[in-house]
Amino acid sequence: MSWSSPARSLRFLALVLVVGLASACASGSRRGAPPGTSEPDKFLFDKGTEALNQKKWLTAREYFKQVVETYTSSPFRPDAKLGLADTYLGEGTSESIVLAINEYREFLSYYPTNHRADYAQYKIGLCHAHQMRAAQRDQTETRDAIKEFETFVERYPNSTLMPDVKAKLREAKDRLSEADYDVGYFYFRNRWYPGAVERLQTLVKDDPGYSHRDAAYFYLGESLIKLKRDAEALPYYEKLVKEFEQSEYLPDAQKRITELKAQQASKSPPPDR
Repeated sequence: MSWSSPARSLRFLALVLVVGLASACASGSRRGAPPGTSEPDKFLFDKGTEALNQKKWLTAREYFKQVVETYTSSPFRPDAKLGLADTYLGEGTSESIVLAINEYREFLSYYPTNHRADYAQYKIGLCHAHQMRAAQRDQTETRDAIKEFETFVERYPNSTLMPDVKAKLREAKDRLSEADYDVGYFYFRNRWYPGAVERLQTLVKDDPGYSHRDAAYFYLGESLIKLKRDAEALPYYEKLVKEFEQSEYLPDAQKRITELKAQQASKSPPPDR
């Protein structure tokens, strides 16, 4: 194939120019510390942190990567590693969250005793929490979130992040329990009371801290009454009244307690005179 014709020569020159421009853009896009900077690693880290705070994920990632890959002995490298992970989590796509988890896990592998190890563990749980699905759908991510938050609670009992972790852990557990509650309530509405009792009893036993257990208590009681098991129903109404100062089920629960106690009293033998 000959390149001697003017048209082909022009085409070849254009191709060279395009490749050259692309290379120039690629090399120019890499942000570095200005020549003569006394602490280039700190300069890059500060720039990355500034971009991260402004939610400029790609820009921040570029700065943090330079610290991590170039300044391997820098005191800023651990925090840059976390910053790099935070850019992926901030981006929020399914693919970027996978990358974020990998970065946080690598941090824990490289720096297990670092003062921010608790932060990395918290963020792994948060990555899974961000991907939790509705109660009626697959709960794999919810279970993973619970596992990671429980690991945090076990490893970092004195962490200042503990209140946030416990709140997120409760949220994840509620999501799992909500799925069980929905099944139990479905059985109740469809008048399959044995199924409702079994599912709701399992729920309140396995997750006694379930945030919406007032509803579980109430429909447990109602299902047991439908099955003529009034004596078993009464404690659930009493739990509801005792544990919840505010609940849409309170008035009906209090009414049931009055009715059931009246029935018990009417069936009791009169005292000996």
